[in-house]
Amino acid sequence: MTESEKNAVWQGTLSLMVLRTLLTMGPLHGYGVARRIEQTSADRLAINYGTLYPSLLKLEQEGLIESEWGVSENNRKAKFYRLTRAGRRRLERDTRQWEETASIMTRFLAELNKRQVLAVDVGAAATTARYAANNDDGWR
Repeated sequence: MTESEKNAVWQGTLSLMVLRTLLTMGPLHGYGVARRIEQTSADRLAINYGTLYPSLLKLEQEGLIESEWGVSENNRKAKFYRLTRAGRRRLERDTRQWEETASIMTRFLAELNKRQVLAVDVGAAATTARYAANNDDGWR
């Protein structure tokens, strides 16, 4: 999958993904957060670093994550981020909201799919009836 084929992260979801990643993985530097999100999405998402770092800064300013300087796996200085108690509470709240939204959308899309299948079935039945009515070859 090329970079241009990867999906962009929906507005409002990056913060939730960052918080969830830090809960699951523990302290990580920005590149590690981005890679983990991409891996978790089976590389269907491409994280834009120009979006990630402002998001990390905003989360830190809101008190949802904290950071400290450390050394990365490749021996470079890096800022490591970790989840705070407030971040855990926000993650729980936002997760519930997204689960409810996903549930609503699932029901909504399932209803649309049922109607589309019904419309196709009704259309096919009407076509068959018209064909049968207009054919004198004995097919009915």
